[in-house]
Amino acid sequence: MSVQILLQGRIFGTEAFLAAGDPSDIEFIGRCQWVSLLSEVLPRALIAELNLSKMLLGSSGSEQFLVVLPEEVRPQVEEFLHSAAADAQRISGGRLQLLWAITENLGDWTIVRKRLNEEMQRKVGTPLSSTALRPSENNAPDAEYFSHLGSRLRDASAVAWSPESPARVEPGEGKHSWPIGSGPGSAMDAIPTARHTALDDNNHNAASTDVLGRRAEGGSVWGVLRGDVDNFGVRIRRVQTIEEHVQLSVLYKQFFAGELEVVCSLGEFWRKVTLLYSGGDDFAVYGAWDSLIAFARELQRLFQRFSDENLKDFPGPEGKTITMGLALAPDSDTSLAPGSDSSLATVYERAGQKLELAKATDKDCVYLLGRTLEWKQLADAAELKDDLTRMVVEFGVAPQYIRELCGIYRESRRPASGEKSTRRSDKPWRFHRRLNRMLGSSRARDFQKARASLVADLVGKNPANLKMRPSGRVALEWARLSTVEANE
Repeated sequence: MSVQILLQGRIFGTEAFLAAGDPSDIEFIGRCQWVSLLSEVLPRALIAELNLSKMLLGSSGSEQFLVVLPEEVRPQVEEFLHSAAADAQRISGGRLQLLWAITENLGDWTIVRKRLNEEMQRKVGTPLSSTALRPSENNAPDAEYFSHLGSRLRDASAVAWSPESPARVEPGEGKHSWPIGSGPGSAMDAIPTARHTALDDNNHNAASTDVLGRRAEGGSVWGVLRGDVDNFGVRIRRVQTIEEHVQLSVLYKQFFAGELEVVCSLGEFWRKVTLLYSGGDDFAVYGAWDSLIAFARELQRLFQRFSDENLKDFPGPEGKTITMGLALAPDSDTSLAPGSDSSLATVYERAGQKLELAKATDKDCVYLLGRTLEWKQLADAAELKDDLTRMVVEFGVAPQYIRELCGIYRESRRPASGEKSTRRSDKPWRFHRRLNRMLGSSRARDFQKARASLVADLVGKNPANLKMRPSGRVALEWARLSTVEANE
């Protein structure tokens, strides 16, 4: 009986590759789809080229893969991977790197995994060879290929691979091809891929970011939402057998591919949200700002239910919670003006920064509209936002009062020397007192109760206190965007 070997492949440099240059929106979409599919297609193509059983595929996706192979094919495996790595560098302009580790499948899984990780770390720490491509203006990503992929993958029923360009993923047929899908009717060997796209008003092409922004309730703003499972790597490293490793990897991947597709198909989201990619432990979507907040809450609810049902036998909190980050264009979290760079690639990068900020602050939380909130706090912010908008809709309070409240409590840069400050944060109680006088003529019981509740929620018992609850700050920004008039 021949000795089995384990092949672990990983893709490095994804963030640098996605942010490289100034890609158009359709090219950026193609880049995201290529990265998410590359770790799915390469191990399947390797198995098909060696005429081996499909059952040898262990796990794939999320920029890595694991394959069980016979020792006899090791030279062919090395040749295949060297060719694919070189082609991936060429296509990505020298920014994406495919590395792999191979070891005998002997001993306990924890020992085998340690050998794989040690070899991978040695390769990561080894400087690039002199023959490797270096990122430069002359070595830019293949814009034509990624634009083609971004425009055609939405309607493709399969993806293909050919040895002439071993790192290319093509929509349609090739030497080896696999169906793609995520629904219950998908083929057994289908690659789980969520790819919902909100269409334009003619229902022919993908809706642009501007169109998605105009479909929002209130301000015509769009954004990018990114999410990532907390401590997923720790959860994977704690499994004791390769069977558990594969089972757990597939479980997460199927959740994101399936549930993202289902959530996007709901009436609240199907014309307002477009999927960028779904991975083994993360995802990214873009669309109307208000739908993205609702999308985040719904997906977190589904993930919590998934965790409670499928991970209850695993000790510890690792891998059982999810954190998200939302960035808007123009970015209301900073001083960026509407004329600032708001390409899909730029906003995606900012969403990644918000996600990292949220993870550095806490776990099981979300960053949006200037604050990191626990999910329970987001529910509180939603209730307070509803109260604020009710003041405008039902009681006739002018929307500019919400904007003035935002101006008081929003952190902003200090004015430069000689520059006049426009903030009123030095004496905010004057604003509250003026607002009370202007609204005090109304004796409606409901209005008086709503006003008192809002003051308590926003500023507490001391109206001079500038330190708001995080949910109060988010609620103010949320209400401000919700009450922007259409003609503004």
